[in-house]
Amino acid sequence: MFENEDPPRSLQPDYDAWRSSLLEICGRYNPVGIEARSFAGWAHPIAACGFVGIDLSCNAEQIERTFLDTRLDGREHYYALLQVAGHSTMSQNDQTVRLALGDLAIVDAARPVKYFVHSDNARWLSLDLPRRSLTSHLGFEPLGGISGGAGTPAGRLLHHIVQDALDGYQLSSPQAESYMQLAVYDLLGALFAPSDPAHGSRSTDKLFARICGVMRERFADPDFGPFDVAVETGISLRYVQKLFTERGTTCTQFLYSLRLDRAAQLLRRRTRLGKAQPLSEIAYACGYSDYTHFARNFRRRFGCTPGALAAGEAQGAADAAPWGDAA
Repeated sequence: MFENEDPPRSLQPDYDAWRSSLLEICGRYNPVGIEARSFAGWAHPIAACGFVGIDLSCNAEQIERTFLDTRLDGREHYYALLQVAGHSTMSQNDQTVRLALGDLAIVDAARPVKYFVHSDNARWLSLDLPRRSLTSHLGFEPLGGISGGAGTPAGRLLHHIVQDALDGYQLSSPQAESYMQLAVYDLLGALFAPSDPAHGSRSTDKLFARICGVMRERFADPDFGPFDVAVETGISLRYVQKLFTERGTTCTQFLYSLRLDRAAQLLRRRTRLGKAQPLSEIAYACGYSDYTHFARNFRRRFGCTPGALAAGEAQGAADAAPWGDAA
C-alpha cells in the first residue's frame, strides 16, 4: 500500500501558517530543530468516512506536543495516525514505537507526544477520533502510543480506506458515510484490542463505575432512563446494555434498584421521625411517577408493601439487597 503515492502537495513555507492549520484540527504542535525561515511543509484538512482529518508533512527533525500545549488547548480526542510516506518514531506514555510505511498508531491528544522524523519525504494522515465514541465502540480506553502493523487484514483494509480518502473518493450518501465510520471503529478495535484481558477489564470497570455514578446522581428524575444514561456518558445505548448484561443485570434493573433503595431509606426515616408524609410523595421523590408501579416493584424487591414497612411491620425487609434483583 502507498507504493505509488501522488506527488507531494505544494509546500507551505510559512511556519506560522503550518502551525495554525494543525492547531485547527489536531491542537498545538511545535516543530523542533529547524528555524522558521527554513521550514517547509503542508497541513491540509481532509474528510474520510465521516471523520475530520489532516494530510501532513514537514521538514522538521522533530515535532512535539508538551504538557503546556495540552493544557492550553484542552483537546480530549484520540487520533489515528497513519504513516503514508517515509518513516518516523513516536513516543507517548513512556512507549516508543517506530512507524514505517503503512503503519498506524493511536495517539491521545490529551497527553504529550513526540515525533522524530527519519526521512525527508515523511508524510502522515491523521483522523480525529472523538474520545467517547472511540471508547464506546472499542469497549475500553486505549493507551496512546500503541501501534498496529499494516500487514494484518484489519490494517490493510484501513489503509485502503485511507488511500481512497487521499484520492478524493466520495461516498454515495450520508448513510453510507455513517456505516463506513462504524467500519473504521471496528477495524481499529481489531487492531488495538488489548492482548491482556485484565487491561480491558480494568478499563471497562472504570467506564462502568462512571455510568453507575451518573445514574446515582440522576435516578430521582422520573424521565431518566437507559437512553439518557447513554447520552449523559457519551457512549452507545447498545454498549451501556452490554456492560450491565456482562454483570448479570440490566440498566433498567439497576435504575429501579437505586430508586427502591432510596425509597426504603425514606420510609425507615419516616417511621423513626413519626412523620405523616404520604407514601406517594416518597415514591415521586425516588423517581416513580406511578404509585401502583412503585408499590408493585417495592413488594417484589423487599417482600412487603411500602405501607407495611412504613408502619414498622417489616423492619428487616428493606435491608440492602443485591442491586441485580430489582424488577
